[in-house]
Amino acid sequence: MLRLIPNRHSPPACDRPNICPDEYALLKRIAEGDAMAFEAFYKQYYPRLFRFILRTTRQPELVEELIQETLLVVWQKADAYNRSSQISTWVFGIAYRKTLKVLAQKNRHEHELDIADLADSIGDPAANPAGQREHADWLKRALATLSADQRAVIELTFYNGLSYQEVARILDCPENTVKTRMFHARKKLQDFAARQET
Repeated sequence: MLRLIPNRHSPPACDRPNICPDEYALLKRIAEGDAMAFEAFYKQYYPRLFRFILRTTRQPELVEELIQETLLVVWQKADAYNRSSQISTWVFGIAYRKTLKVLAQKNRHEHELDIADLADSIGDPAANPAGQREHADWLKRALATLSADQRAVIELTFYNGLSYQEVARILDCPENTVKTRMFHARKKLQDFAARQET
């Protein structure tokens, strides 16, 4: 598939929506076919989608394809956004549905994550390379104990700061289901941590 924006390594416009240019204005311009607005939107969402999809699928080879497919929907259907939820909820909902569809089609065994793929979430490896490597290895093994649905809940709440209500919209399930998945994910992570200490 052709890249939507060739220079994907440009620094993102921002990391969080509350300090970004008005997303509603960007989306309105995208609906009108404004490529510059789409580029700004792309840079804003690329790092967040990358982390979300990588942690949810644990299959690095799928991440770029799923980001492209997600943002292609934004480009093609920006005028379909109806403000019934935050834009980030709409975008992550698209990404989640695309991710589930690809995982179902591929029906693959999960692959191990490369430590480098987690660098953004862990910090600067130069500060303490041994400690960072140990932390990355622990995180990789801990996340492997969770289902894709549980990893999605962890990613959306802890790394993207979304509420349970927003996560429920993205995952298209009741809020209580999100809470249950979070409960079981935390329990699995606690059990994993306890096993490592013995």
